[in-house]
Amino acid sequence: MTAGLERIGDLDEAWSEVRHGPQLRAVRRAGERLRDRFVNGSRCVAVRTLPLSTLAYPTRYAFWAAAVAPAPFVMMTHRCVLVQFLQRGELKNLLFNPTDVQAAKATPFFARFIETLGTRLSDLAAGKFDPLESQLARLGVKPEDIDYVAFDHFHTQDLRGLLGTDDGARPPRFPNAKLLAPKNEWDDWDDLHPFQRAWFVRDGKMGVRTDGVIFTNDDLALGDGVMLLRTPGHTSGNQTLFLNTDSGVWGISENGTAADNWSPLDSRIKGLAFLCKKQDLDVVLNANTPELGAVQYTSMILERTIVDRVRRAPAFVQMFPSSEVTPSLLAPGLTPTLLHRAITHGEVSRPIERAPASRVAQAAHAPA
Repeated sequence: MTAGLERIGDLDEAWSEVRHGPQLRAVRRAGERLRDRFVNGSRCVAVRTLPLSTLAYPTRYAFWAAAVAPAPFVMMTHRCVLVQFLQRGELKNLLFNPTDVQAAKATPFFARFIETLGTRLSDLAAGKFDPLESQLARLGVKPEDIDYVAFDHFHTQDLRGLLGTDDGARPPRFPNAKLLAPKNEWDDWDDLHPFQRAWFVRDGKMGVRTDGVIFTNDDLALGDGVMLLRTPGHTSGNQTLFLNTDSGVWGISENGTAADNWSPLDSRIKGLAFLCKKQDLDVVLNANTPELGAVQYTSMILERTIVDRVRRAPAFVQMFPSSEVTPSLLAPGLTPTLLHRAITHGEVSRPIERAPASRVAQAAHAPA
């Protein structure tokens, strides 16, 4: 295991159960025990959510075809999360989902959508936010201050700008950061199943520098108050970030697109509660990838088990969708019952000045 990262084994036996019913029960029980330890442990230092883009997304995917509404699309706001935490007493900075918004347009599904709608109309639908680096600078955080980056999954991602390329044509966006990459999904990207192809940027990791990658196969404790757990189903390597904060335990994931996905029985979106009562379901999937639906359901139950309830609305849990359905006149009847919008915790600390790793390496090899 890489120095500073600690393996969590609590869920291994539960996930090894091959039958879906027993696996669901085992994962829930193991999650309860893990939550007890995590919630009583240390908290992370600070959390800020940083909006990157808005996008149109099919309603039938966002709510698993359960929502009864005329609008074929919902609008979602995609956000990156900055997390500061202590790792063996040293301050670390993590960016979760620092998506390259422009490069993501090459995702086949969205490329076809833009072609059908036209560039001008698609740009009007897409909200404009300040670049991620500008938002970080206002918090006193520079690109070279980032220690880790991770994504809940690799849908829509192009890693060439993030990691830099072997030929030097593209320098790394966050030069000191290590990407925490689930090995199974990284390998899937090389030979995609037809169900997967619409959602991956085909060349998104071609020629990238892998010296900036930490391949993972396990659940990980990154430091005080921060866990990165396997939540497979939406993709093979899907993972959820869990944070212990002043307002309780939060999870960040794209297994759902709104608070309603994790609490559908209390949803005011027409159709969700009806379907779930009829079919005895406790969650509604973000269902654009159908190949592992039963496993994704179990992962969402694990998420519900570990996080806290929303204090102002205890029927809902503190699962923060990395792309959250946003109220829109274009999507009547599809406003989430509860909107999270942001997670704010602690005071962001200004990291100690440091040079990019590439410059440090060059200096070490320079002649005396």
